[in-house]
Amino acid sequence: MNVHGTCDSRFDDLREIFTDNIASGEECGAALAIDVDGDLVVDLWGGHRDAARTLPWERDTIVNVWSTTKEVTALAVLLLADRGLLDLDAPVATYWPEFAAAGKEAVTVTHLMSHTSGVAGWDQPIVTSDLYDWDLSTSRLAGQAPWWEPGTASGYHLINYGHLLGEVVRRVTGKHLKTFVADEIAGPLGTDLQIGAGPADDHRIAELIPPPPLTEIPPMSPDAPAFKAFTGPAVVAEDANTVPWRRADIGGANGHSTARALARTLSVIARGSVGDPASGAGLTLSPATIGRIFEEQSHGVDLVLGVPLRFGIGFALPETTSVPYIPDGRICYWGGYGGSQTVMVPEAKTTISYVMNKMGGELLGSARTSAYLTAAFAALNA
Repeated sequence: MNVHGTCDSRFDDLREIFTDNIASGEECGAALAIDVDGDLVVDLWGGHRDAARTLPWERDTIVNVWSTTKEVTALAVLLLADRGLLDLDAPVATYWPEFAAAGKEAVTVTHLMSHTSGVAGWDQPIVTSDLYDWDLSTSRLAGQAPWWEPGTASGYHLINYGHLLGEVVRRVTGKHLKTFVADEIAGPLGTDLQIGAGPADDHRIAELIPPPPLTEIPPMSPDAPAFKAFTGPAVVAEDANTVPWRRADIGGANGHSTARALARTLSVIARGSVGDPASGAGLTLSPATIGRIFEEQSHGVDLVLGVPLRFGIGFALPETTSVPYIPDGRICYWGGYGGSQTVMVPEAKTTISYVMNKMGGELLGSARTSAYLTAAFAALNA
């Protein structure tokens, strides 16, 4: 069997689905993890980390998780708020004065966190390599006008989420986002998680396999937020397999991690405290800060993704018409291009994470994401 790891017996159905997907080739390589109050009840991995299926997916294989990275970026900002270093309701310009330009003086940190700021991407001209230049990319965001009235609707901040919030983190702490995550999140928790990836890790990064090409793209006005976000810039899946992408600080899209590490890291939200925060070997979030995640900021058809979504502060909240595999309740989550996802259920102190390298073509998650999470919730609720 090409699946390794451990799995509590109550998740046997989940393991069977995962094993079947690996055996059939529906998955190339992937990993699943479920943390229940610090107990890693599921820790599975299998398949191959290369498209040619010659290299096994190992216990320490990491992969670019695309927008699942946004969850880590949101956690960084929540930690600063919890420590009294940042006010989520303050204007962004309080910390980043240049951002007040072009009518953005009232845009708050919460607007950035909830995709309601009106700054869902970069104005043209912009190319992918511009993302790798922090000063250039953030100064351009500071200078441009919102694409809709801030706070009135969500418009998914596709690639620039980490640049916007990362510059706030840098102004508050003096550290770039990738450094803050390394020093203040991954380090204290001892998790295999990073924004970007260093040269020493290139040998263990799974090769991403792009999804099938879109067969039909609906016509769109060049002035529509969706058109501007998806072309500003037009990032493609293959970019993630390049060295410049891996070395960059893209807190909206280039996190590299394992399912196990994501589950432990984001279990801070589900559990409130992980490790031994008093000694510096752990993290904590107060109930009040965790509660803010669940304050609904928008609920409607997202101006960029074009489907109904509910956003709290930093995370999506259940919206079963568009994401039916996330049940109603006090649950928060987000996922990445191709299907990766991490889901937190504070009332059950549970965190579920899935990562993979064969990308699905669905807009939100994939058929595999849906199957795994459906089986996981069935087991948890049995």
